Amino acid sequence: MSKVVIVGAGLIGMLTARELVNAGLEVILLDKSRAGTESSWAGGGILSPLYPWRYPEPVLQLAGIGHEGYESLARSLQDESGLDPEWTRSGMLILDENETVASEQWSSRSGIHCEEITLPLLKQTEPSLADAYQQALWLPDVAQIRNPRLVKTVKQSILSLGVTLIESVEVESMLFESGVVTGVKTQDEIVTADKVVITGGAWSAGLLPSMGSEIKVEPVRGQMILFKTKPGLINRIILSQGRYLIPRRDGHVLMGSTMEKVGFDKSTTAEAMNDLKAAAYDIIPELRDCDIVKHWSGLRPSSPTGVPYIGEHPDISGLFVNAGHYRNGVILAPASCKLLADIMLDQPTDLDPSPFSLKTAH
Repeated sequence: MSKVVIVGAGLIGMLTARELVNAGLEVILLDKSRAGTESSWAGGGILSPLYPWRYPEPVLQLAGIGHEGYESLARSLQDESGLDPEWTRSGMLILDENETVASEQWSSRSGIHCEEITLPLLKQTEPSLADAYQQALWLPDVAQIRNPRLVKTVKQSILSLGVTLIESVEVESMLFESGVVTGVKTQDEIVTADKVVITGGAWSAGLLPSMGSEIKVEPVRGQMILFKTKPGLINRIILSQGRYLIPRRDGHVLMGSTMEKVGFDKSTTAEAMNDLKAAAYDIIPELRDCDIVKHWSGLRPSSPTGVPYIGEHPDISGLFVNAGHYRNGVILAPASCKLLADIMLDQPTDLDPSPFSLKTAH
């Protein structure tokens, strides 16, 4: 049985582990902290890229597979873990103007329904919306998942399937001989492996050896706030000028998110809090009367074009990468992890892997 070490236990790392253990491999999953507590936990869980027509085709191909398969994945994870990740088809309203032509072209290519709606249908769709908004793009098939619950379900799933998860262990370096990976070195021990996978999110680039072939993954901080409202105040995901509101089943509403290049600084700021509040109140005035119960940040693993790196390292045989998903890690995760598993197992792939190759300029 082949032995695989995966470095980084976010959603990408855990779903990669799930694919490989289901294929009969022995999988050891290492994380410097606790599984699923970085960007996988911090994001919003919208199961669509924001303004999907703005993204390159490789991202849309991965997202399309996620769009089709997430409901089934959520059911399987719930069966395996006993936890409900709260997959919900909320639909998404996009309030920005001048997006109609691009959205129509994308809808025609993707087969995902998108239409322009105006009053009174807009008010019927989201009654609490501010009166200033007279029209919107409506994507009724867009769903969400409660990502803190999702990472808990995936963690329980992989443990039940036999993945060895070791948390709070720092990987110091990759080990390789004559251009072939042999394992990893942690602060405590050497862990040997036939194959190693880097799924370290924003930290992925720093985990790879300096061999002349680098991946361009860097952190971009996103801050979010959480309102506690009465259930039903907001029923749809709402997107406006890059800010989004996401209603959860229990009445909590997320407002996000900032885009800040500040390195690995995860602190929160009063400036971001005020900016997010103002944007939320502009969209849903009744939120002024609701308490803000949490303010947090996460570090997105950005790549230059938003296309993730998925494949084998060009200089080290047996060393693989699945990283750089930027703002779309949750929706891209199922297809990304299946693609990497197929590459590692030398099986036919559902998608052309070349746009995601580490050899390809991102």
